[in-house]
Amino acid sequence: MLPRKEILNIKPYIPGEPIESLKRRLRIKNVIKLASNENALGPSPKAVEAMKRALNGVNRYPDGDCFYLKKKLSARLKVAPKNLIFGCGSDELIVLCARAFVNKGDEVVIARPTFLIYELVSRIAGAKLKIIPLKDFRYDLKAMKEAITSKTRLVFIANPDNPNGTYVNRQEVDEFMRGLRRDVIVFFDEAYYELVEKRDFPNTMKYLNNYNVIIARTFSKAYGLSGLRIGYGIARPEIIDYMNRVREPFNVNSLAQVAALAALDDKKHLLCTRRVLREGKRYLYKNLEELDLPYVESVTNFVLIKVGPRAKEIYQKLLKKGVIVREMSAWGMKDFIRVTIGTMAENRKFIRALKQIL
Repeated sequence: MLPRKEILNIKPYIPGEPIESLKRRLRIKNVIKLASNENALGPSPKAVEAMKRALNGVNRYPDGDCFYLKKKLSARLKVAPKNLIFGCGSDELIVLCARAFVNKGDEVVIARPTFLIYELVSRIAGAKLKIIPLKDFRYDLKAMKEAITSKTRLVFIANPDNPNGTYVNRQEVDEFMRGLRRDVIVFFDEAYYELVEKRDFPNTMKYLNNYNVIIARTFSKAYGLSGLRIGYGIARPEIIDYMNRVREPFNVNSLAQVAALAALDDKKHLLCTRRVLREGKRYLYKNLEELDLPYVESVTNFVLIKVGPRAKEIYQKLLKKGVIVREMSAWGMKDFIRVTIGTMAENRKFIRALKQIL
């Protein structure tokens, strides 16, 4: 059997190793996972209770339109329900965007290193990639705009960015959008939006009416629902319509919908998450500076750390101590590891293990 030639050179995305997998593989009892930018506090208690109440209904297919969640989000975001689409995580919205709008031979502009899925879905679609290197670990929006040609169909912008933890500000995004051709689609991936505490972070919603923008957000990070896989996109109704045409009919499960609905009402959990991140970052920065390890200041729930040419070895040794972090060679960053900010107990375990290894 011969596959499509577009996928022959595709390397599958490899996620961070699950806790149970490491326990089985190395026969370790106590393991912490700081690899996948999950919420260390877990889900909102309100979300857990909502799921418990909904368990008896899982013999039924979910509402493919996410009616109640769409209603609540549209009121909160001050957009019409027809401006919203839901996905199996915001990752699926990236896939739906490429599936709906990218033809073979179209150009897609992405940065590097950034979220790996942009390149993967573009190559599968048969697109020609225009890859713009980051500048000081930040998106170079000026260079990305200059790379746009008459053949450019789509531009991916992760803001904040994964794996760097940096962001582009309001002025930079305004300059990028100014004068942009109306037939170019700009996909703003804002998976870490709720965690950003910067006054100059851009409000991309203001571009909805005048540009072809898609804004993707998720319940995986700030709301602690990674295992349920639910995200949403905001765009003009006609863009949403085209994406819905290529969306699977029951792509968001019923437990994810009720959990997300409840999570939106738990402001206390979100504020607590932000506090834990502030405290965790202060602790990590202080200890990394004492270890003389360079790091990239982050507005997200993870930190990119330069540990040098021993990065892969350090990663393996951390695994043996029951600490799962992200080894960064898949991004071409062979001297780096990425560490999710955990509880203070988890942060301390990581630093202790790192000090012992170094």
